[in-house]
Amino acid sequence: MDWQHNGVKIVPANDLDPNTAQTPGMARAAAITHARTGASKLWAGTVVVQPNAKTGPHHHGELETVLYIVRGRARMRWGDHLEFSGEAGPGDFIYVPPYVPHQEINALADEPCQAVVVRSGRDPVVVNLDLESPEPASPGRGATPFHPNPPPLPA
Repeated sequence: MDWQHNGVKIVPANDLDPNTAQTPGMARAAAITHARTGASKLWAGTVVVQPNAKTGPHHHGELETVLYIVRGRARMRWGDHLEFSGEAGPGDFIYVPPYVPHQEINALADEPCQAVVVRSGRDPVVVNLDLESPEPASPGRGATPFHPNPPPLPA
């Protein structure tokens, strides 16, 4: 085996790929993908969530998701009506099981939230849900946040 070319891949912090699905107020950047590293069973990257920004209600199909909070404070809502909520700060991990309806929110009004995200599949699965969030509207962002459908995968 040619371990030099088929072994460990190091992705420098300044070489993350911002060419991924975005949500207003959130900047995602891919680090570990099939195209970039040959990963076949996971995706990893970063997300920076601006103050008061949030996604719309969604789930990620059969994928499992882990978030590691680097700075700031993340609020998660989940459940059939987003009736449950919890918050995580620097050093905390969040686990989102498959098919769980959820919404990601920056819990702070004056500081970005930065996290590392890892998913158990390489495809960007996002299923938007027609649920009303109990989360108040963000100032200047309107009442309906959204989470865009990911771009189609290359053939």
